[in-house]
Amino acid sequence: MKSYFLLLAVFCTAFSCSPKNEELKETPTSEAEVPKLNYDEQTTQQVLDHHFKAFVENNLEEVMADYTEESILITPDRTYRGLAEIRENFVNAYAALPKDSTTVNLIKDLAIKDVGYIIWEADAPNFEFKSSSDTFIIQDGKIVRQTFMGVVTAK
Repeated sequence: MKSYFLLLAVFCTAFSCSPKNEELKETPTSEAEVPKLNYDEQTTQQVLDHHFKAFVENNLEEVMADYTEESILITPDRTYRGLAEIRENFVNAYAALPKDSTTVNLIKDLAIKDVGYIIWEADAPNFEFKSSSDTFIIQDGKIVRQTFMGVVTAK
């Protein structure tokens, strides 16, 4: 019985879960090796302000000017990649939130480094949006990543 436990201990030591040398990832050792992100809080806030204003005005072209072909928008129902898919999302959003009969209230907005964050609510003819939130990653003056979450109730 002792030899069984000794053999088990040797086996576990020899085949431990330690990573192999080729599995180890090298981490940058100098500041020069770390990629620089192109953002500043002022630009993040400007893009956030522009985007919300364009959204409330149902100005599709101005909203789309904030994105690139590499942008990704994640919602509870779908992930939109690239300009064509993101445009499709906003066309549908504007159908649910017609400009002339919708009230949108910005509850909070915040820009820290490359992250923009908003909380908003809207009252539209057929839907009510409560506790809606968007988070944006903004780099080089464009939204590269966005998430949306909200409680949407049909009237």
